[in-house]
Amino acid sequence: MEHQEAYEQLAQALTARGIDVDQIKVALRAQRIETPSWGYSNSGTRFKVFGWPGAARNVYEKLADAAFVQSLTGIAPSVALHIPWDMVDDWSALSEYAASLGMQIGAINPNVFQDEAYKFGSFTNSNPDVRRQAIDHALECTEIMRATGSSILSLWFADGTNYAGQDSFRGRKRFMAQAFEEVYTALPEGGRMLIEYKFFEPPFYHTDLSDWGIAATFARQLGPQAQVLVDTGHHALGTNVEHIVAILLDEGLLGGFHFNSRKYADDDLIVGTVNPFELFLIYNELIDAERDEDSVVSSCARNVAYMIDQSHNIEPKLEAMVQSVVNCQAAYAKALLIDRKALAERRAAQDVLGAYRVLTDAYETDVRPLLAEVRVEMGLAPDPFAAYAESDYPDKLARERGGGTGSGGGYPGA
Repeated sequence: MEHQEAYEQLAQALTARGIDVDQIKVALRAQRIETPSWGYSNSGTRFKVFGWPGAARNVYEKLADAAFVQSLTGIAPSVALHIPWDMVDDWSALSEYAASLGMQIGAINPNVFQDEAYKFGSFTNSNPDVRRQAIDHALECTEIMRATGSSILSLWFADGTNYAGQDSFRGRKRFMAQAFEEVYTALPEGGRMLIEYKFFEPPFYHTDLSDWGIAATFARQLGPQAQVLVDTGHHALGTNVEHIVAILLDEGLLGGFHFNSRKYADDDLIVGTVNPFELFLIYNELIDAERDEDSVVSSCARNVAYMIDQSHNIEPKLEAMVQSVVNCQAAYAKALLIDRKALAERRAAQDVLGAYRVLTDAYETDVRPLLAEVRVEMGLAPDPFAAYAESDYPDKLARERGGGTGSGGGYPGA
């Protein structure tokens, strides 16, 4: 095999550095990344939706496309659903179809931002009828969790204001707390509520859940089944996301990620494309926490849900999703190669640049041969992009589906 010689050379070099390559491969085979149903359908910006020939038109087609991505990557066996975009009459039938493809239903994402009623907010709307509508929809999603076996309710809100004096900050906070409490008590046994925050947009004066501290405050008030969801594009420019990750892990409050990449705001580009070093540093904190002696911290790290949330507007949908998963694999693999004993020694000696070089030595390692070997051992093609190019699946979709102008005409922005 073409990759074999490169892998053997890398394995020898890693072993010489005291790294257990077999242990690294076990971790890579166990890695999981959840892909989003909306990433397989046509989506766009506020200006234009560019249709992709073969884009999925309904949730069954989305699951089929996700299964194709799984066949190339081997670590993406679940799909997050967005309600009502993915609503069906028979959830048992959908779950059975997913299982027939070797897939699972993942996080359930309520939509409380597109209806006309939500113009001034959903959970925080001053109109009690609108709040009731939004809460009832979230409660409906907890029932969908039960019907599909999903363990995560992923909550993002467009709630906020555009002008000073428009509404009461504290009043909206209290409405949010009341709504959260009702939904939290309806969670299925073992289910989790992940609270997502966003710095700004669509409201521009204030956002009700604008940062991780506010989300963490609500999660603490609710109980152990509530945690914080970090979307990597939902921060002010220059924010140290890996620091936020570390603090939430240490508090046992990090529940999951929506992985994407951004240059300016909530760009929702493919994860690891703009700042791959940041993604590597995030995984570094996660791996470090998994090995923490504090059982709360290590348990929290082991139960983090890794989900993609991206808007593939100009890219081929399936190739873009494969790229997303592969970028996560590469970042995780590099983080696994960090010499943590050496890092601890450099830190203890206050060797600033020495500690930095321990990280960069791992980051600059070409892990592609390692990932190729892991895929071969999993019964997959060593190069997912070559396998994608050789497959007739995308062309088949284009012939059968056409322009794919179905569900989710716009992007959720969550």
